[in-house]
Amino acid sequence: MKRRPIVLSLAACLIAGCAPSFSAAPQSVSGAIIQEATPSKIRHVVIIIQENRSVDDLFNGLPGADTVRSGKNSQGKTVRLRAVPLTGPYDISHEHRAYVIEDANGKLDGFSNVGTQCNRGKVCLPRKIRAYGYVPRSEIKPYWDLATQYAFADQMFQSNEGPSFPAHQYLFSGTSTISTGSLLRAASNAFKPFGGFTGGCDSPTGSIVWLIDELGNEDQATYPCFDRPTLADLAQAHSLTWRYYVARVKPGLWNAPDAISHIRNGGGYSSHVIAPPTAIYSDVSQGRLANVVWVTPTAAASDHAGSTDGSGPSWVASVVNAIGNSPYWNDTVIFVTWDDWGGWYDHVRPPHYNSYELGFRVPFIAISPYAKRHYVSHVRHEFGSILKFVEHTFGLGSLHTTDERADDLSDCFDFSQAPMSFRTIAAPHPAQYFLRQPLSTENPDDE
Repeated sequence: MKRRPIVLSLAACLIAGCAPSFSAAPQSVSGAIIQEATPSKIRHVVIIIQENRSVDDLFNGLPGADTVRSGKNSQGKTVRLRAVPLTGPYDISHEHRAYVIEDANGKLDGFSNVGTQCNRGKVCLPRKIRAYGYVPRSEIKPYWDLATQYAFADQMFQSNEGPSFPAHQYLFSGTSTISTGSLLRAASNAFKPFGGFTGGCDSPTGSIVWLIDELGNEDQATYPCFDRPTLADLAQAHSLTWRYYVARVKPGLWNAPDAISHIRNGGGYSSHVIAPPTAIYSDVSQGRLANVVWVTPTAAASDHAGSTDGSGPSWVASVVNAIGNSPYWNDTVIFVTWDDWGGWYDHVRPPHYNSYELGFRVPFIAISPYAKRHYVSHVRHEFGSILKFVEHTFGLGSLHTTDERADDLSDCFDFSQAPMSFRTIAAPHPAQYFLRQPLSTENPDDE
């Protein structure tokens, strides 16, 4: 018999010294449009997961995309978006309660009230305007080259309304529920009993993640180890291969397979979850690219505000270039997305399906010989759309999570067009730069 996660009440967690998080969520509204199944000339799907940016923040001014240069604050005043370097020295809260504050019951004027953290010894913008920022195009040219050459979506919504740990669960299995059939979803980052973030079935004893129920209550918690089907399970059941590249094969916010009990504690974990992320270069060059692939960055190569060293665009370009300049190019789709909005201002209100879905827009790029050229998609997508594309491409059936309501990204492709030749994406740092970096010891996404 499979063990179900033990759920702690608020009272039990208070006795254990936990730190609860409270929020309320708007009621759900309309569903999403279902698209037709994708014709498949594809044998490999690579999902590159970057960190913590909204559409208005990272792709402000992209031709054809819906972006703005100002927003409202909680006093009803117009606040212009300021140019903030990718390496800006502060982070903005992106927990679920931060989402609720910023959404402000649909007014989208709470971005002036959200918590922020300025790096020690650095000079930061005044707190109430920190979320109103955009990254200058000159700093992220590889991203813009990819977005303008292939298909960019300006209506990709994060499926969940919270931070990295549950977001990566959604990108792996379409949900953050604690078990099949449960109505309780992981809503926060998981943390250790004495401080510091964690996440997964080998987290220290006493680690917890706060849960949200269908009414929006967040007064229960559980150990951050779940058991439910994942996209990797569907792939494996159809004799397909999969790999998940991480900075460290340890419990962490970005290591989604580690939090699935039957994967973490079953056989073959070490052959599927691979560190460091640069291992994908050799897997491509040596003909070992799996059918379904997730790739996550190191903290330095992420776009996470306050911790990135600015190399994220080069890192993404290096992975795309490795595949694009290989024999895999002709039968591969590469998706680049960001796991959450990072607290940054975005002017489009998400549709609400329940107490925890959907979240703010995040950037999304579809890269393939069959991606529409210079195309901006205005169709509503979410993380479940990525999963549905994989399911339709390989005939996997459905996980029966958010993939069921989502579209399948078919508007981003034209499988009747002549396949595009790959053009190397210019970037300040080549793959060799990342191969020379020391192995990461930094715990990512410390908020």
